[in-house]
Amino acid sequence: MTAKIDIRHIPHATPTPADVRAKLIADPGFGKIFTDHMVTVRWSADKGWHDGQLRAREAFTLDPAAAVLHYAQEIFEGMKAYRTPDGEVLLFRPLENARRFNRSAERMAMPALPEEIFLQAVEALVRADVDWIPGGDGASLYLRPFMFADESFLGVKPAGSYVFCVIACPVGAYFKGGAKPVSVWASQDYTRAAAGGTGAAKCGGNYAASLIAQAEAIRNGCDQVVFLDAAEKKWVEELGGMNVFFVFDDGTLQTPPLTGTILPGITRDSIIKLARADGMIVNETPYSFAQWQADAASGRLREVFACGTAAVVSAIGTVRHKEGSFTIGGGEDGEITRTLRARLTAIQRAQAPDTMGWRHKVVV
Repeated sequence: MTAKIDIRHIPHATPTPADVRAKLIADPGFGKIFTDHMVTVRWSADKGWHDGQLRAREAFTLDPAAAVLHYAQEIFEGMKAYRTPDGEVLLFRPLENARRFNRSAERMAMPALPEEIFLQAVEALVRADVDWIPGGDGASLYLRPFMFADESFLGVKPAGSYVFCVIACPVGAYFKGGAKPVSVWASQDYTRAAAGGTGAAKCGGNYAASLIAQAEAIRNGCDQVVFLDAAEKKWVEELGGMNVFFVFDDGTLQTPPLTGTILPGITRDSIIKLARADGMIVNETPYSFAQWQADAASGRLREVFACGTAAVVSAIGTVRHKEGSFTIGGGEDGEITRTLRARLTAIQRAQAPDTMGWRHKVVV
């Protein structure tokens, strides 16, 4: 028995003309252009998951007392659909997104969404908007499944009704300049999450809390912010929206462990599996900011890269902080960073064998 539901298709009255769409996806940027449709499914305490719809993308109507506006019961995912050289459409490890979505839901006292419905909704949107998938190197269709509480009340308790939705946008590279190494600002005043908090959940509150530090990074000429732990402000945790890896002169890799304060990235997990399959040693152990500086100065640290669905794998060339700055590997893109990025993207785009079984074909 599956948990799939009926998703009713409500035809779009005025879809984007083909010539206009072609111009939009020729240079889409990131996160500014949206496709024609969205999928919504509702949940209530008495009905469970119901009322699945594939319909025109449009604004939601929310009561001013909707729980999400006051108590931030909201979670989301980020994933991509890729067009292969022979015209197939692929998702990358979508069930991992569905599973993480439910772990986030549990932490935020929200209802679990059956994995089958999650995947059904994502596939329905991809099929409806398949012509929005851009071609070209690094381009893809970014998918944003999310859920929010829409019950109207001002009492502090888990809401009794929710909306699950999937929207999509054609995207190019996340960072301008493509694979050029990025610069990061080490925040020493702000932290992202603490033990027992929501650090491992993909919820909007985590990102809202990171924005003041991201603004600080931009003021200091950096692309991204990197956070230290909340307890000691000593240990490197993650960037504002990406996990981080360190590559040493002996070829080993190190990344902060999943202790509940950082997001368990699917790209992070994929990098670890690919590196270990290639015979590399990957240590999931704490790494201090002081050690980062010392290892960069001595040359023991050869490369650092960040990874996530949006940016994929991005080398970190420069680190700035209140006391100064330092570079890693001459500020250049390193060999292992390039190799792992190429390995991952080749699998995602069906340009290499999928020995891990990660690709998921969408029948369109």
